[in-house]
Amino acid sequence: MEKLLQWMEYIEDVRQEKKVRHKLKDILVIVMFATLADADDWVEIAEFAEVYEDYLKKYISLENGVPSHDTIQRVMGMVSPEALQQLYIKWQGLLDSGEGEALKKIVCIDGKTMRGNKNKGEKPLHIVSAWSKEDGFCMGQRAVMEKSNEITAIPLLLETIQIKGNIITTDAMGTQTAIAEKIKSRRADNVLAVKGNQKTLYNDIKDYFSEKEFLIKIKEKGCYKKSIEKSHGQLETREYYQTGDIKWLCQRKDWKGMKSIIMEHKVLEKEGEKHTEYRYFISSLPEDINLASRAVRGHWSVESMHWHLDVTFREDYNTTADKTAAQNHNIIRKWCLSILKLAELSLSIKRLSLKKKRFAIGLRPVKFLEEVLSI
Repeated sequence: MEKLLQWMEYIEDVRQEKKVRHKLKDILVIVMFATLADADDWVEIAEFAEVYEDYLKKYISLENGVPSHDTIQRVMGMVSPEALQQLYIKWQGLLDSGEGEALKKIVCIDGKTMRGNKNKGEKPLHIVSAWSKEDGFCMGQRAVMEKSNEITAIPLLLETIQIKGNIITTDAMGTQTAIAEKIKSRRADNVLAVKGNQKTLYNDIKDYFSEKEFLIKIKEKGCYKKSIEKSHGQLETREYYQTGDIKWLCQRKDWKGMKSIIMEHKVLEKEGEKHTEYRYFISSLPEDINLASRAVRGHWSVESMHWHLDVTFREDYNTTADKTAAQNHNIIRKWCLSILKLAELSLSIKRLSLKKKRFAIGLRPVKFLEEVLSI
């Protein structure tokens, strides 16, 4: 925490110095602590600071008292999201032990629309994030005005993060030849979902995996994996098939570094009813079914992060109009999500869901913030 407070001093404050009554560091600490303690909007954040002013002074000066909610929002709208994201990454770097460096990490790229940010005549922000599954933190993000802009945002995002030696996963929106080439140029591998937006490629791969004799050969070669799990009251059966036999695929030369295709066959059973789903992927990975299945399954982690932003942090109910303030608050939420996941180690609240952890911290912030921040 001491190191983090020091780094906050280096974030540029663009306000006129003579008019500044509240330090930028003070406001950032208030927003982070209050967000951890179940405060979701600027009014709640300011109320938290009013009630726990004496506690906050353990970490910040508050020379002119507690800033108003309007001041907090206005200042958060003046902070560079890039600078705040870099601070988050530096904090994550403190936690990295260096263990497991030989393991290829899964970096999941996906976008989420901040629905509460929509204004009259303006579309809401759409945030494209790079989520590290193994580390449980956001490596970087780009804000765009429409979901369709993910296609241009992803290559720009990939330029700003370290992905060498890792595996990049995307949904079908990110399955573009330019994106595959960018990933390869950054010396990373990819597993890219294929759907109707790449119609010919999708149909060819689907037809290949529909041939039973090909599936038998894949199994005999050891490029098959099956898992059966019970989750949320249902039985989940997943089968993965991977093959490097792609010389027949006409489009393979269009996809830089493409070495294999993958199919996931998922069956969900609940109360006697079955739901079957097939998903298809192209990849730069050679035949390695354990690695391929880990990448396919691992992409859910970014969707889990988006779910927590909505459910644990109620992001879609936040109606902040200022785009920069909204984006910075999104970064703070992701940061707090990482901290709450670390709090799984906390003996006092480890058995609670992340949503209930926030609630517990909000009830007794002095007790639990000290516990969480000391981890």
